[in-house]
Amino acid sequence: KKVAHVITAENDTLSYQYDSVKVVSKNLVKPEVNQQADTANAVVRYPVFENDSLNNYIKSQVFHYFGDEEVPTAFDDIASSFIRGYNDFYLENPGTAQWWYLLIDIKVIRQLHNYVALKYIHSDYAGGAHGNTSISYINFNPKTNSPITLDSLILPEKKAELLKVAEGIFRKNEKISATESLEKKYFFTNGRFSLPKSFYVSDKGLVFLYNPYEIKSYAEGTTELIVPISALTNIAKPQTILNPTE
Repeated sequence: KKVAHVITAENDTLSYQYDSVKVVSKNLVKPEVNQQADTANAVVRYPVFENDSLNNYIKSQVFHYFGDEEVPTAFDDIASSFIRGYNDFYLENPGTAQWWYLLIDIKVIRQLHNYVALKYIHSDYAGGAHGNTSISYINFNPKTNSPITLDSLILPEKKAELLKVAEGIFRKNEKISATESLEKKYFFTNGRFSLPKSFYVSDKGLVFLYNPYEIKSYAEGTTELIVPISALTNIAKPQTILNPTE
């Protein structure tokens, strides 16, 4: 089932609409006391732009999540494959009270003439103590039809400086001193501060996001770190969204 929603925004330079896919298992889950019977479902929501390069890049980023064993070719494949997995589980465990779900939700969070940022939320439960949710960002330049990476924004010789600035902000946010070890409280490799892969550019600066288990426990959730534009003046490459001046 697909439902399209036309989205308009004052500063958008690329028009787009949201589409969705939903697949539901026909196997009813055994209800708990005072609850209605339910079943497993898989939902994928995503934007469709008037730009094939961007649409294909979004697909590649989502499909890459599922590895090389069964690479999907369409969003429908993802939802259908998940429900097939649940149906196989149900056949082996008839009358189970275990309820699976998959939600992939991709939203446009910023758009400029040369920049599109999307928030990609992947949430699922397929058994175990709890479900899992991860957030990543997709960054794209629709003018050059190319992905925007951190390397494309930061001067190579300034990467160490970015790391130093970011660590200072992190320590301030976490209320820890400049000399306190990160090894006991956080999951940084060898206790050395590092930046996550997930980032996007807001009007405030570079926004980094650590997902659960990256540097903290599942219960502590996500950790956001913003390096302000003012701190990036001598770090960002010229003629980029971080430093548009020539």
